[in-house]
Amino acid sequence: MTTRAPVPRITPGWLVARLERVRDGVRPTTLAQVERKRDPFRLLVACVISLRTKDAVTAQASARLFAVARTPAGIAALPEARIAKLIFPAGFYNTKARQIREIARRIADEHSVTVPANREALLAFPGVGRKTANLVLGLGFGIPAICVDTHVHRISNRLGLVATRTPEQTEYALEKVLPQHYWIDINDLLVTFGQQICHPTSPRCSSCPLADRCPRVGVLRSR
Repeated sequence: MTTRAPVPRITPGWLVARLERVRDGVRPTTLAQVERKRDPFRLLVACVISLRTKDAVTAQASARLFAVARTPAGIAALPEARIAKLIFPAGFYNTKARQIREIARRIADEHSVTVPANREALLAFPGVGRKTANLVLGLGFGIPAICVDTHVHRISNRLGLVATRTPEQTEYALEKVLPQHYWIDINDLLVTFGQQICHPTSPRCSSCPLADRCPRVGVLRSR
């Protein structure tokens, strides 16, 4: 009787190196493209638009809005219906238009036209949850924070890095697993990986660069 050799465990350095190879071979995500401008306000607005919206739609909607108004004061001055029309067909565009206008107004009136660089203040804005707040902190300000969306939550559990039920639990669990210098980048790496290979259903395990160490937790069907 032969004994199967144990599968090597996934270490943060190995994981990030493999994920970077995947990202280097594809186009950047919409929010990664927005981040290159180093503008926390543009990033915050794009994050609000992106909720329950496809990446390509987010990119187009953000571009249309920012072509008309670029600053908190400029967007706050737009009628809500105009914002809704500009970001259509983003999901829940009427609700998001109201949220974006209110966020812009409060930044202009209450925060000296500057996006606050702390989580509590960001969470006080309408439509902003921990995912958006952490992404703005990390990509907009360079403050270490782990942004956990559906891709990060699903893949972290699938890889066996964490065993959690909610994105917020995943955030706290990953903080214990990943060194802080990986916190900002892990969202873009896992989102790209999830879009290209580790799909929610039927992931592409046969061509996955992590297959030799992945325990495939919860995977019932793959390609």
